[in-house]
Amino acid sequence: MPYVRHWLRNSILLFAAAITLGLVAAHTRLIQPHDLQLDRTIQTHLRAPWLNHVMEGISALASPVAGVVILALWSGWLLFVRKRPMRAAATFLVVAVGWNSTQVAKAIVARPRPPRQFMLDPEIGSNSFPSGHTAFTVAAVVAAYFLLRETRHRRTVVVCGVLAVLLVAFSRMYVGAHYPTDTFGSVLIAGSAILFVTGVWHAWLLPRLHKVPLMERYGLSRELAEEDAAQGHAYGHHHGAVPHSRRRAGGPAAAGGRHRRHAGRR
Repeated sequence: MPYVRHWLRNSILLFAAAITLGLVAAHTRLIQPHDLQLDRTIQTHLRAPWLNHVMEGISALASPVAGVVILALWSGWLLFVRKRPMRAAATFLVVAVGWNSTQVAKAIVARPRPPRQFMLDPEIGSNSFPSGHTAFTVAAVVAAYFLLRETRHRRTVVVCGVLAVLLVAFSRMYVGAHYPTDTFGSVLIAGSAILFVTGVWHAWLLPRLHKVPLMERYGLSRELAEEDAAQGHAYGHHHGAVPHSRRRAGGPAAAGGRHRRHAGRR
């Protein structure tokens, strides 16, 4: 997980911007008529029987039930199969916090859903702003990028991830469950939560991860040593510095070394 400077300030500002957008959209007439008009344009001109099933299926893939299953399988695969407990914990936190941060925004903004008569399958869940389905997709894409950002697949993740977010966001408007600003707001809310997670991870969680017995059992020390050696090699290649891989893997010194190195590279 990368270290982001000024993570707390940026997280708060992004969250505040998203909440402001939601409140204006929900409780004034500056945005609401345009939101509703765009929703009705999509639903009137693009709906077709076969496309209805496709869009409902896409929405289902990012539903709460599907999200829990995907997150459990993904984190479990990293932990139990790949023996990468640090990556498993980081992935779980990024997705879970980025996704569920929408519940805080929903409670604050309290925006009603679009008119039920326009929905393919009327929603009976929580408030409209922001979209939880879109936020889950954003969080999953960011978590995947964090895992693969040092590989040759990072550009593929970015391109496919952006397309996935746009597709899920469109599906939520198509089925009538959300307004356009709901889906855009979910990107801001999830982004603010993920920024917060990156800061807490480096400042508090990563240096203490070795204290969790399950982490050591599944190879935390080995994973930390491998990553420290790889990052030290890359850092030394570019800067002529001595790698930090000789620090004790899994201990506070090793984690702190990575934290400082990340800070210095950004």
